[in-house]
Parts: sequence; C-alpha cells; structure tokens
Amino acid sequence: MSDEIIPTVTKRPFMAAVSGLLAVGLAYLLLWPVPFDPVAGPERSANPAGSGIFAKNNILAEATMLPVGSGPEAVAFDRLGRLYSGLHNGDIVRFDMAGEKQVLANTGGRPLGLKFDSAGNLVIADAKKGLISMTPDGKINILASDHNGVRMKFVDDLAIASDGKIYFSDASARHEYGVDIMEVFERRPSGRLMVYDPKTGGLDLLLDNLYFANGVTLSAEEDFVLVNETYDHRIMRYWLKGPRRGAVDVFADNMPAYLDNITTTEDGDFWLAGVAPRTDALDDLVARPFMRRVVWRLMQITGFNPAQMHSYAIKLSPEGQVLASLEDDSGHIYMMTSVIEHKGSLYLGSLLNSVIGIIDAP
Repeated sequence: MSDEIIPTVTKRPFMAAVSGLLAVGLAYLLLWPVPFDPVAGPERSANPAGSGIFAKNNILAEATMLPVGSGPEAVAFDRLGRLYSGLHNGDIVRFDMAGEKQVLANTGGRPLGLKFDSAGNLVIADAKKGLISMTPDGKINILASDHNGVRMKFVDDLAIASDGKIYFSDASARHEYGVDIMEVFERRPSGRLMVYDPKTGGLDLLLDNLYFANGVTLSAEEDFVLVNETYDHRIMRYWLKGPRRGAVDVFADNMPAYLDNITTTEDGDFWLAGVAPRTDALDDLVARPFMRRVVWRLMQITGFNPAQMHSYAIKLSPEGQVLASLEDDSGHIYMMTSVIEHKGSLYLGSLLNSVIGIIDAP
C-alpha cells in the first residue's frame, strides 16, 4: 500500500509549484505595471497592402549596397555631389566622388534628418541634441534644443525653405529616442511640427498632438510643408502660402506601413519611406489598450519585437496620389528610414542597417 501512496504524495508539491508559477505568470501578464498609460486610438481603415498599386513586389531587393556604418538614417548631397550621412554613434560621414569615406564630426547624439542650407552648412535633426548645424570644416553649433524652456525630446527630420527657415519635427514630447516603441503601445499623440528662423533665432510651434511626427519636406513651390505621422500611417499638410495659409489637412492617408522620412524630387513629387509594414495584429490592438499592456509584458519576457523586416518606398504626386510602391521583405533592405532621389537613383537610408541601398529610380 505504501508503494501506491508515495507517488501521490510527491506529486502534490510539484503540482502546487506549477500552479503557483502559472498564477504568478498570469498575474504578471494581467496586472504588472507598464511604463506607459495606454488609451484607445482612432479606428483603423482596412490595410491596403497587397492590393492595387500596393500589389506585392520585391523591387528594392535588387538594390546595391554602399557600406557606410551602423544606422545611416538619412542621406544628403552637397553641391559637389558628395554623399553625407549620420550614424548611430553620432558620426557625420562623407563619401567623395571616388567612394572614399571620411568622418567629419561627431554630434555627441544621434543624427537623423540631414539637409544643406544655402551657405553650405549641414543642418542636422539630432534626436538627442536638438536642431544643430555643422559648418563645412566640421564645427558643430546648436540652433535649438528647447521650446518654452523645455528640452525637445526627439528632434527627427527637417526641411529648409529658400528664405532660410527650417521646418522640423519633434517626434514625441513623451518618449525619448531608444524607448520610442512605447508610442505604439500608448497611443497618446504628442509629436510636433516646429519652425526655426536662423535670422531671428525664433522657434515656433506649427502643429501639435501628432502621432509621432517624423519625416518633413516642403513642396516644390514651398506653399505647404508635409509631416508624417508614423503611427497613424498618414501625412499631414500645413499650408504656408495662399488663401489656406495656416490651415492644416490630410495630404495622404491609410498607408500600408509605419512612415519615416519624406523627400521632394526635382519634379515636385515625393518619396516616402515605410520603415516596417502594418500588420492586422497591431492594427487590432489600436482600440484595445488593455491588450497592449499584455503584449508589452510578453515582449519583456520573450524579447519579441513586432516590427517586421519589410520596407516600402512610396512615390506620391504633389496632390497626394500614390504613383508607385516599391517593397522588400527579403531582409536585403530593412528598417528603411529614407528615400532620396539623386541623378536617376534612389538612395535608401536605414535605422539599423550598416549600408545605404542604391537602386535606379523608376
């Protein structure tokens, strides 16, 4: 009889331990605090990926690669045609016409958007340092780091008008670079579109409460400025001239990707970078703040990142019509943050890759 009792007795503490662990795990998933306060976001329109002009292709997988260094977010060209980029470690690098790389300076932060002003200075949107400028000899100057006495947390991209004014985005007033994935889970818009006037030193707010303000560009006529809302998959337009001056409207909506930078072509069209694709799972979470808490906790346990290695380059007309969509889900081009057209080629920047992709413009 003792042989029958011993297995039963020894199972009880084991099962109790398993039950306890399950209870602790369930309590963690359902109740453990998270570092954000989520709210329900706006309703999602049906994802257009895979249909119409967004029919699946892998055109970007044909791009050749220029080794640059980790995280060449954006690309700019000077008057001599030399290529510039900013890297994850803060370096500003330049490639001469022979392809030789030179490190010109280090911002001490994380350089993102890059544009040249009329004097040949490279103006940089630095996520950590703010809006800064680099002289041709590599000297770094801070143009704007605070607004109304409060440090800007995530200066992201910029565009420079012919009058010298610099339009730029402050992606989030809540979450800094490096922890910005919390924007996806919180859904509390706090991004801003700003304008800085180098002549006066004035810094003004144009738009507020954007869902992660990212890429910025001016129209060819400079009658409006565009700013991407990464986590709302749309582009907002702020009118600078004409009867609608000071008004804002939606320029393009319901894109199939999380949007990053946007640039203007010589013909007045726009190239839009999609850093990662929308998914049904993440779209479904927009209206479910409680489930976003649960998914966040699962990510902390497993290390899972919902971002897929699938990039988009989307061409838009001056009226916001989609003209072309180029993709890559092969992992060749991934976490693509910028598309700039230069002398018949597209140059593709990346947040995480160590190369710039180059492909013929369609």
